[in-house]
Amino acid sequence: MKYTVGPSGIAKAAVRLRSDVAVKLLGSLLFAGLMAMCAVSFRLWFTPVPITLQVLGVILSGLALGSRWGALSQLEYLAIGAMGMPVFANWTGGPAVFIGPSGGYLIGFVAGAFAAGWVFERLERRTSLAAWAAGVAGMAGIYLFGASWLGVWLGIAAGEPVEACIRGAWQLGIVPFVAVDFLKAAVATGLVLGGRAASERWSK
Repeated sequence: MKYTVGPSGIAKAAVRLRSDVAVKLLGSLLFAGLMAMCAVSFRLWFTPVPITLQVLGVILSGLALGSRWGALSQLEYLAIGAMGMPVFANWTGGPAVFIGPSGGYLIGFVAGAFAAGWVFERLERRTSLAAWAAGVAGMAGIYLFGASWLGVWLGIAAGEPVEACIRGAWQLGIVPFVAVDFLKAAVATGLVLGGRAASERWSK
């Protein structure tokens, strides 16, 4: 026996799709705003890269929104900052920030959110360990772009040789932050899984 979807079924599906897209778009905008709030920062005396809460925001966006919408939330955040709004670390803004020492981390936010969401989407069991592992994947995405550009910046700004730039990128762009970023991934895991559990209880 063949089953067909009538016009009313198609219309209902279209409404559900539009509603889902609207909710996710709103979520991406909210996470873009969260990134601006997480831009509060302070600097260690030996590195040009500031410490912020933004790694937490990136991982949260990927775990909560998924890979594509999480990455979109970061693109929205970068667009706001690129237009001159003071939403980057130290309450700066404008395109010049992208060529500064922490510019690569800004691009890495997009990769990090996508990586966290992509890994989490593909893990069969949505356990705390799985979410934390996805968060670590997000960290790797941030570091890949951030430390790479920091090495280039060191070569341009200080005229350091390639080996010194690579070593400097590791020592100044990753080592000072990795321990606290592991903790941020754990916090993001608790917030996302706790929020989902509360939502499921509320919907019953």
